[in-house]
Amino acid sequence: MPIAGIYGPDDFANRPQGQHQGQATASPRAAPARTGPTLPTPSLAWTPEVARATAPLYERVKHVIPPIEWPLMAPTILAINELKRARGAVILAHNYQAPEIFHCVADIGGDSLQLAVEATKVKAGIIVQCGVHFMAETSKLLNPDKTVLIPDSRAGCSLAASITGADVRLLREKFPGVPVVAYVNTSAEVKAEVDICCTSSNAVQVVESLGTRSVIFLPDRYLATYVASKTDVKIIAWKGACEVHERFKGEELRAFREADPSVQIIAHPECPPDVLAEADFTGSTAHMINWVRERRPRRLVMITECSMADNVRAELPDVEMLRPCNLCPHMKRITLANILESLLTLREEVTIDPTLADRARRSVERMINLKN
Repeated sequence: MPIAGIYGPDDFANRPQGQHQGQATASPRAAPARTGPTLPTPSLAWTPEVARATAPLYERVKHVIPPIEWPLMAPTILAINELKRARGAVILAHNYQAPEIFHCVADIGGDSLQLAVEATKVKAGIIVQCGVHFMAETSKLLNPDKTVLIPDSRAGCSLAASITGADVRLLREKFPGVPVVAYVNTSAEVKAEVDICCTSSNAVQVVESLGTRSVIFLPDRYLATYVASKTDVKIIAWKGACEVHERFKGEELRAFREADPSVQIIAHPECPPDVLAEADFTGSTAHMINWVRERRPRRLVMITECSMADNVRAELPDVEMLRPCNLCPHMKRITLANILESLLTLREEVTIDPTLADRARRSVERMINLKN
């Protein structure tokens, strides 16, 4: 079904002034932690002992990290892994994190839905979120009594920055009685104003679970268009977009096919419709990874963030990755150096106002508890 309408800030004359839009930068909800001592910085020298201790980890990433670069990374990787054990911490990493983080220091990796679910099972008292700020907020919502750290609070998201809680309230005024679904790529403030959250993995299921003829879906206009093509529910969308995925063009994918008709193309549903029309498969990051594991294509174009292609190739080196990918500048704010600093100093801690958190938590838990 076509999108019923796409709305944005300019469509509301009475929208409160001063709300941020566009690309996210720093978040006011991240602050230094006040628990735990600051530990001395470990030695970060490349030694034979470090080489031996990290050799099994290098085996995981040797197809994507050149040998000349490993001595620059390995001492920090070893220090992180030793320090997280000393702290009793667990590291969560999104699929878009660089291979040295995803494969070498993360305890749990996955897409937004996987990380949200796994966050509810974490026993550690400290969670280090290697992803963008809304992911760290989600972990905090689901673990209110734990210390949740993000190594750089400036790791934002263009989607999360495109809409505010006030915008959601204005949408409810314009469409009274219509339930609101928020993509998990939103702030806690927005999650507090909606009925249920979703990820790209379960968006269609969430929309249809509400049992209504119409649904407000925000903030990604392209994911909303994809969902509308898979359901009879009328979708009212918001004008947000992911700055990584909206830059892809269908014509560049056609050029890859013309050069090699055997190439396989898979794409994330945050991409524009002309891109998805050229893809052999469309799905969330988790679904894309599973597709590659099952199909093992000889040559593959993965239309999403670049680091995910590296992470898949590290696991499946027989798959040749062609690279028309885009880097997420926010994801790349998370580095080995600031992960180590976060563990040393317990910075930057994510805090959410308890009243806001209670409301936001309900929309996330409703998503997680939705039966498959």
